[in-house]
Amino acid sequence: MTGDRERELMNAADMLLDARRTGTPLQDLPQALRPADMVEVYTVQDVVAQAFGPIGGWKIGAPDAQSVPTFAPMPLAWMSAEGATLSGNRWRYRGLEAEIAFLLGEDLPPRSTPYTRDEVLGAVASCHPIVEELETAFIDPTTTTKFSMLADLQMHGGFIYGPAFAHWKSTDWNAERVTLAIDGSVRVERTGSNTSGDLLKLLPWLANEGAARTGGLQSGQWITTGSWTGNTQAPERSSVDVAFSTAGKVSFHFVR
Repeated sequence: MTGDRERELMNAADMLLDARRTGTPLQDLPQALRPADMVEVYTVQDVVAQAFGPIGGWKIGAPDAQSVPTFAPMPLAWMSAEGATLSGNRWRYRGLEAEIAFLLGEDLPPRSTPYTRDEVLGAVASCHPIVEELETAFIDPTTTTKFSMLADLQMHGGFIYGPAFAHWKSTDWNAERVTLAIDGSVRVERTGSNTSGDLLKLLPWLANEGAARTGGLQSGQWITTGSWTGNTQAPERSSVDVAFSTAGKVSFHFVR
């Protein structure tokens, strides 16, 4: 990557940060500043994330079972336990995705021999139902070019986690049901709807293929594994309730 291109990507990161901080969204990044591939996407992501402090974990997902996963850092400052009240101008877009996340209890540093699935799952301290709250630097992220949207932390805005669920290793995730309700009205109800096909495969993939970028996974970090419900937007004053059939529940509120 040339010095000129690095400066263009830093300018892209500055524009994304300004849009989020001021609440003045963009139509898209200028064409010359748009990332051209995933290497450039991740370069911009990392600059944006650094502006918000320490990393609390990683979001990872895939649109289908065959696709290569993509991942983004989640700032620690944006994480909350269930029952949280989200207030202020930062919550502009208010997108909601019901997900399953894992809290690491052991470090998984980079190494030359790939981690096995059992090794990575053995490093998990607990499994939780969560809601990923989506925010965006763009007016309408569905019409923004793909790499611009991905560079914007893959629309990550917040992370609200519910109580730990003990029996996650024996759960049939293909049979797991989930509902997402806003103000008591069920908006989405699905079964076995994680798009990656096997959400547990995402953890060893991140530990191995993502290690060059993450610097290794750390105890205390969260890994969330993709949406079960798509993207559902909530009103600015609303209550959100997600319930998995066996993995538990998580609730929170938006206020102004």
